[in-house]
Amino acid sequence: MKCLITLFTLFIFQNLIAQNTFHGNIARTGIYEDPGIKQLNGVKWKFKTAGPIISSPAIAYGLVFVGSADNNFYAVDTKSGVLKWKFKTSGKINSPPAVEDSTVYFSSTDGYFYALKAVTGEQVWKFSTGFERHFQAAGLHGLDPRTQIIPDSWDVFNSSPALFNGRVYFGFADGNVYALDTKAGFIRWKFQTEDVVHASPAIADNTVYIGSWDGSFYALDAETGEQKWRFKGGIDPINYNHIGFQSSATVVNGIVYVGCRDAHVYAIYASTGKKKWEYSTKTTWASASPIVKSGIVYINANRLLALDAETGHLIFTCKEPPVWGISSPIFASDQIFTGGFNGRLYSLNAKTGEKNWDFKTEGAQNDVLHVLNADGSWSKLAFAETFYDFEDDYIDMYKRFTAGAILSTPVIQNGEIYFGSTDGYLYVLR
Repeated sequence: MKCLITLFTLFIFQNLIAQNTFHGNIARTGIYEDPGIKQLNGVKWKFKTAGPIISSPAIAYGLVFVGSADNNFYAVDTKSGVLKWKFKTSGKINSPPAVEDSTVYFSSTDGYFYALKAVTGEQVWKFSTGFERHFQAAGLHGLDPRTQIIPDSWDVFNSSPALFNGRVYFGFADGNVYALDTKAGFIRWKFQTEDVVHASPAIADNTVYIGSWDGSFYALDAETGEQKWRFKGGIDPINYNHIGFQSSATVVNGIVYVGCRDAHVYAIYASTGKKKWEYSTKTTWASASPIVKSGIVYINANRLLALDAETGHLIFTCKEPPVWGISSPIFASDQIFTGGFNGRLYSLNAKTGEKNWDFKTEGAQNDVLHVLNADGSWSKLAFAETFYDFEDDYIDMYKRFTAGAILSTPVIQNGEIYFGSTDGYLYVLR
């Protein structure tokens, strides 16, 4: 009997671990041992916040946790969709949370990193990094004026924490990678890069793998913060000032897979930092985090790509979504689930890339500014007439947000899919 209880407890623990952090686990593999949804049966419930949801949700203790651009962090009952508690910060919350030992962790653009009691929302501690900002560069994306320092409108994600051995690891806009004590919030160590760090750390074999907007990808000792190696990405030769690692890495079988804004996907040996292969996306950013399953690397780079994990050769390109996708895909039961900037969540056949079904958010259904065509592609109204000034980039981003874009990475539990949208809703599909 004791053995059965132990096995049951282990099952529950493993089920919890698979849902309580960004992309499934601290190695960020994006693989869920869940039946997924073969046939869409509709919305179980949806929960409205007062701002866009870019943060990806986490699930634990019968609650789904998610941040919103309305400055609030929410805990919602998974069965009913009823709010259990919310916690207000002084900034947007675009950081996917992580949960462990009855505590939920996340950062806010107010410059603080928070630890709250998961069941009540009571603050345990908060840590000040000083400030938050977007990556910025002169003449970004080739926009005028070329000498203008432009904050990147596409730098939308904040680092999601990884919990390991009593420490919480994350990156921040001050260029540091932090390791804090989970109980008290004091610094165990910090590592300084040369620019903003908004990628989420992946951890494997006592090593923290994380990229920076400085164009480098780092391997750090999880215990000491000492640099083990540094891999330097390139610069997109077509698009001006396109550098940096926005993608969070996936670590599988001793290989680190990661996308870069230099229009490449890289496979790097985890032990040495030497390149195994690279794949050119031909000027399209690889901003999402990849998944690796059955020898195939899946990554959003405009559309979803399937690459051979051993060689990097292209296997197929998905037809869907027909617009940019920077939501990180996840895998469950031979399906790839991924969000599109067009406000649609897609279920794709993992072997062929063909669409099983898609779901339109309320924002996409209403499409108040008429930025979408019937097939989910962009209409002419989605683009500025001139698109020479950097202000146009922000205007276009706003217009697309009104169509319920899905930048949030979905989470699966018990055959139900949770994700957020820029229309302000947290959705649960079944």
